[in-house]
Amino acid sequence: MKYHIIGKIVKNETKKIYILLNKPTGYITTANDQFGRKTVLDLVNIKERIVPVGRLDMDTSGALILSNDGDFVFQITHPKHEIKKTYVAKINGTINEKQIEILKNGVKIDDYVTKPAQVKILNSNRETSTIEIVIHEGKNRQVRKMIEAIGKKTIELKRTKIGDIEVSDLETGHWRMLTRQEVDKLINKW
Repeated sequence: MKYHIIGKIVKNETKKIYILLNKPTGYITTANDQFGRKTVLDLVNIKERIVPVGRLDMDTSGALILSNDGDFVFQITHPKHEIKKTYVAKINGTINEKQIEILKNGVKIDDYVTKPAQVKILNSNRETSTIEIVIHEGKNRQVRKMIEAIGKKTIELKRTKIGDIEVSDLETGHWRMLTRQEVDKLINKW
């Protein structure tokens, strides 16, 4: 908002807010929901108007940033900036090296081929496997679709990191302000 006072323009600066939330499942990543479902904003009790920076689907938990800084939101979400997002996925059955290589090289989902990903097996047995996958895109339900493309089903999915910012220090459903150093590190990646 701008005000004119005796020939000078004075800006009313809004305090910039940067929040890290450890999103639980069952919440949608939007500011408002026309169907009355629980949103991530229900978990953050601040008076400033903030928006989610990117998305996590209702069944995915983990790292989600919220902010009122439009330039920051653009910098973090635009694909050209290639901010890495790290996920841990629990999937059905055993996963083999051939399937891992397919994920690493990119898979066709919907009408595009995903960019190469970093993938490693954290554990695997006959019942389930847990993998870590790092991507820098953010297509709709991308990790779930990538896993589906190799013939597997996602049982649980959690985003553990955005860039180098982890949610390991936050309980599910809790949030904290990002430090100035964390914000600077994210926006200075590109």
